[in-house]
Formats: sequence, C-alpha cells, structure tokens
Amino acid sequence: MQEKLPRKDNLIFVLNSGSSSLKFGIYHRGASDEDALLTGSADGVGHSNGTLHVRSSGGKLLVRREGILESQNNALVTIAEEIRKHVHTAPVAVGHRVVHGGPHLLTHQLITPQVLDELRSATHFAPVHIPQALSLIASAQSLFPSAAQFACFDDVFHQTMPEVATHLPIPHRYFNAGVRRYGFHGLSYESLVHHFGAQLPERAIFAHLGNGASLCAIRDRKSIDTTMGLTPTGGIPMGTRSGDLDPGVFVYLLRTEQLGADGMEDLINHQSGLFGLSSGESDVKSLEARAHAKDPQASLALNVFVISVRKAIGAYVALLGGVDLLVFTGGIGEHSEYVRSAVTNGLEFLGLTGDKIKIVPAEEEQQIARHCRSMIGQPL
Repeated sequence: MQEKLPRKDNLIFVLNSGSSSLKFGIYHRGASDEDALLTGSADGVGHSNGTLHVRSSGGKLLVRREGILESQNNALVTIAEEIRKHVHTAPVAVGHRVVHGGPHLLTHQLITPQVLDELRSATHFAPVHIPQALSLIASAQSLFPSAAQFACFDDVFHQTMPEVATHLPIPHRYFNAGVRRYGFHGLSYESLVHHFGAQLPERAIFAHLGNGASLCAIRDRKSIDTTMGLTPTGGIPMGTRSGDLDPGVFVYLLRTEQLGADGMEDLINHQSGLFGLSSGESDVKSLEARAHAKDPQASLALNVFVISVRKAIGAYVALLGGVDLLVFTGGIGEHSEYVRSAVTNGLEFLGLTGDKIKIVPAEEEQQIARHCRSMIGQPL
C-alpha cells in the first residue's frame, strides 16, 4: 500500500538534469524556507543499470525501481507517475535547472515562447546541455499543463563578475557576439551563500567538485571569478571533460587528425579529464582503489585533478588578498576525504587551517524552489 503524505498546497516541482541523471524534489512553503516533501533521482539514464528512488522528507525510501530508463524524458514520465502515487495536488510551478542561457537570458525567469526561442538560438553555446533542457521543458509542460514553468540558469550567479574576469583575450568583436566567461554551478554556489547567510565571511572560495567541477572566488557574497568559462568544459579537469587546454592542442588535432567540430566536442567532453588520463575511468572512488593498488594511470589522473584544484585555490587566495573560508561541495567535494586532504595538505601557510575549511552539501534543488517561490509572488 502506498504511503499517503500530508496534503500540501502551492507545491513546487524541481528538476535538475545531469548528463545521465535527473534529480528532483517536491517542495512546499515552510515556516522559514522551502521544505522538501519528496526528493529523489533517476540515475544511470540510458544505461542497463538505471535506478529510480524516491524518499520522503524524513529520508524514508518510498520507491526504488531498477531497469533501463531510456532517456531523460522517459525518466521524467516515470518520476511523475511515482509522484502522483504519493502527492495529492498538482504543483503550481515547475522549476528547471538550465545550465546555459546564452548571452541574453541573464536572470531566472518564467518560461515563455520567447524564452524558448532564445534558448534555441543559444544552442551553440552549450550543444550538450540546451537541447536536453528544451526537451525536458516540453515534457514537463505536457505532464503539468496547469503549472507555471520557470528556468533557473546556472550562470546567473556569476553576473557580478567584473569585466576583467568576463573578457577573454581575443578580439573584442567576439565578446559582443557572446563569447565570454559565463561560469557555471551558480545554483550550487547560491545555495552555499544562503546556507552561511550573515555568517559568510568577506573572502571565500567555493569548490564544487563532482563529475563536473569548478571553483569560485567570493567577495562580499558575490562571485568575482570562477574557473569555468564560455562553457562547462572549461576550467579544471573533470570526470570526462578536459578543462582548459593550450589552444595549440586544438590546432594540432585539427591538422593531424582532421577532427571536425563534433569530433572535437566529443573528445573534450566525453573522452578527456580523469577518464582520458586513466584510460577509461571517471569515478573517483574507483580511481582511489586503483591508485591504492599502485596503478600509475589512476594515480596520475588523481594527481592532475588535485593539483589543478590546489592551483585554482592559490590563484583565488591571491585574487582575494587572503581567504577566510574554503568550502567543498559536490559529490567528490563532500565524499572524498582523499581528494580534500590532498588538495589542502600544505596550504596552512595561506591561513587555511581546519577551522576555515568546511564541507557543505549542495542544495541546488532547494535553491531552485526558492527562486520559483519568489517568481510566483510568494516569497518567504
């Protein structure tokens, strides 16, 4: 028998799409914040070992299903079916995490036909992410036709960066065409700012380390620089993404292997990073086990990743003129003691002692719910 949850009104359904996962949450207006009624995720989308789980607000496992979820849209349909078994009312709003809004969508906003047109025209800025977002939005509109649909963009938080951080060292005409540093993981970083509230010190460095990874320099609660650039491929090496490369690498590959745009994109997004360095593994837990067993490629991959994070921290300490707080978040940042220790070992000379290093879970879904609540005119 299905567990019946208490009836709640003004529900907000949040969707957070990853490369092979779809996280979600149902939120209601609590006394002082957005409270989760249900949370969960579909993992391994498109793979034979796919799973779907749904948990109550208290963490009780309500649903666990295994099997192939062929696509994000298929996962969303399955999630909607399970939600309706436990929740009595339809959501008043659906909030979508959209990685990239392009050069013109610079605020979290209601999704209108004009917004969708603008997203389609910005596809070339994030060809891996925007088509998937558009497809999920269409599915959500069909599944929840009475709900207002909102786009919360991962780059909005970085709109406070100064010109020296947003301009790339190429001819100015390209900046006018939208080729600039945008930065991402903004919803995660916003959630950290909200978490610390008035206790957030003047100078902080946030490190969102997961399959996608970046760091952000924070001054007075605002982003002043971040490692990702025009796309989420830039910055430090990641699970399967290269991070920043000498531009000559691209010229070399174009000349010697005749890689076209699609081939280059596949190489830097899906075959590089930890995966490329280790010859086929992007999971940090697995790499740690291989490194412990004296696998040189696994050790190299982890060391390249760790050193890249350390270098970014050092650069941001210099930019900020010191640092009062370093926060780790994301799957690796939260759960890999090996990576955290390797990154911070020896940084005491920068003032980064234990009391200045924190681990805080990312709360992207809750942050999206906060934005949606505000946009429907029901701020807390």
